[in-house]
Amino acid sequence: MLSSTNQITYPQNIYMLTLDPFVKIYYYCFLMIWQAESTLSLLARHYRTLLRTCARYLALDVGKKLHASIVTKGLETSQNTFLRNAILHMYAACGYVSSARKMFDEIPISYKDTVDWTTLMGCYAHGSFPRDALKLFVDMRKSDVLIDEFTMVTVFLASAKLGCELFGFQGHGCMVKMGFGSSVKACNAAMDMYVKCGLIDRTRRIFNEMEEKSLVSWTVVLAGVLKWEAFENARLFFHRMPKRNEVACTIMIAAYIENGLTKEAFGLLREMLFESGFELNFVTLCSWLSACAQSGNVSVGKWVHVYSLKMIEHEMDIMVATTLINMYAKCGKIDDAFRVFNVMPRRNVITWNAMLSGLAMQGKGNLVLDLFGQMIREVKPDDVTFTAVLSACSHSGLVDQGRHFFYSLESTYGIKPSIENYSCVVDLLGRAGHLQEAESIIRAMTLPPNEVVLGSLLGACSVHKNLELGECLMKELIQIYPDNTEYHVLLSNMYSLAGKIDKANSFRAVLRSRGVRKLPGMSSIYVGGQIHCFSAGDKLHPQSREIYMMLDEMIRKIRLAGYAPDTACQMVSGFDGEHYGYGQEEKEQALFSHSEKLAVCFGLISTQAGMPLYIFKNLRICQDCHSSMKIVSKVYNREIVIRDRNRFHRFKLGSCSCFDYW
Repeated sequence: MLSSTNQITYPQNIYMLTLDPFVKIYYYCFLMIWQAESTLSLLARHYRTLLRTCARYLALDVGKKLHASIVTKGLETSQNTFLRNAILHMYAACGYVSSARKMFDEIPISYKDTVDWTTLMGCYAHGSFPRDALKLFVDMRKSDVLIDEFTMVTVFLASAKLGCELFGFQGHGCMVKMGFGSSVKACNAAMDMYVKCGLIDRTRRIFNEMEEKSLVSWTVVLAGVLKWEAFENARLFFHRMPKRNEVACTIMIAAYIENGLTKEAFGLLREMLFESGFELNFVTLCSWLSACAQSGNVSVGKWVHVYSLKMIEHEMDIMVATTLINMYAKCGKIDDAFRVFNVMPRRNVITWNAMLSGLAMQGKGNLVLDLFGQMIREVKPDDVTFTAVLSACSHSGLVDQGRHFFYSLESTYGIKPSIENYSCVVDLLGRAGHLQEAESIIRAMTLPPNEVVLGSLLGACSVHKNLELGECLMKELIQIYPDNTEYHVLLSNMYSLAGKIDKANSFRAVLRSRGVRKLPGMSSIYVGGQIHCFSAGDKLHPQSREIYMMLDEMIRKIRLAGYAPDTACQMVSGFDGEHYGYGQEEKEQALFSHSEKLAVCFGLISTQAGMPLYIFKNLRICQDCHSSMKIVSKVYNREIVIRDRNRFHRFKLGSCSCFDYW
């Protein structure tokens, strides 16, 4: 392949040209090594070509060797400054920030052009240093270096990552001033920045003013409308799109799934596959599976599972398999999650964490500890692993084991406790009544405690009736998160149960005057491929009459089986006075119409006898509903699975999988 001249001859063989890019890089390197007599200028040009190839294919290791070879051959001279630019771009493309910055600083100021500045800014913005990207932009403007549309794209990316709308505003003004207001790429980046900052009105304004709109423009606005406006607005916008790509369809299908519109999701899926001819990649599949996990829609999740098995020639992508585990676990199908987990040929720490978290939600603490023992022989655990382990210990009452894991995090595993780890151990100790130990952990935290950590202990104070500590915690919580209604409800309940009715009334009055309202409880159930949602006292469902007839029958039967309404759970249904001051009968009626009871009644009249019912609730299940569901499962011989905000409750034959410890 080598010529007899002092020049490098590139391969003419067609087979050689079709080899993997990395093979071609090594091939050219091999040629250059043997061309010792080549001119320096010719070698420099070839090195630049190779460095660009490394940048394109993210071949960092090869790029480093080329850099070392360039230094060894003495090619980094003032005559070959363009090589430094190429090295800078290679390191930046590969995300090697420190080396990219070093090369940038070594390039003389007169040789730094717009591309060099923008390249380093992009390296910062795409990595974990968006603030440095914006600082570099300021330096760039001070140096009177011209900017281009790609510079503005990078500025908006960094602003979006930081959520810095102020810098985004300034960047937008600079974009218009410098004449890039008609650049589709820059406008798309600006709209994306405004979406991520929650400024959908500004996003729409840019979109409406754009003379030319790309498919990306439409997709960016669709995502923003879906996130910050009503679902129906997003659906209307989607149907207005002149063309659709895989991203837009993926976004909309996920929205259909999350809103319980399974039929519409499958319809768009059919159109996407058979009419538009789009191919489903692992990002698309994972997006849908995440939506299924969020909404509890296992039917679409199973379809994705089957599709993955049919379409993937070799082993299933590890990311898809991990998301499948998460989906099945959050839909209450823990056995299916385990089956996916067991057949995976390769598992990373994220896979193990998904399986451990799924088991923790089911309250299977001992199984989590057994699986953790297997995990540490295969991969190194991280702080997310211990969040799952500590959560499992908390939900299963394994206090000693959880305490041991937490106190050995740094000494044994070299992991600094995360805020989630602190929250779990405080919850663990609080549930078990070790309030002083939990408080001492909070006061010794190396991180400032957030509302979740303090709220966990406040919840424990409510259970164990420690009003004094609860009041102290509430003062801290009000400073951190004044509008969180759950903590206000807890303290108001504690006052009422402690007999301090006047203080409870005063507390509620202050909350009412501030316009604070309790987050309404919502429960959903899938029947016939469609989601049916209920709120407390809901009478908007088309079958409300039949549901309430079933409710009357159900209450009558479970009363005969030993159910006694726990009206303490209804003492402050919502501190807007909705039920406060009611008599015993009114409080009982309010209890009977809690959202999960209505969902169960709908399930009983809409499914065949003996079929399990899966219900998803946005709040923690109350004591009365928990007690009643145990009896309902026995009276009607139904397995009832309720996923509340914290965990799963599997009611069967009069008992719950949590053993009344939640």
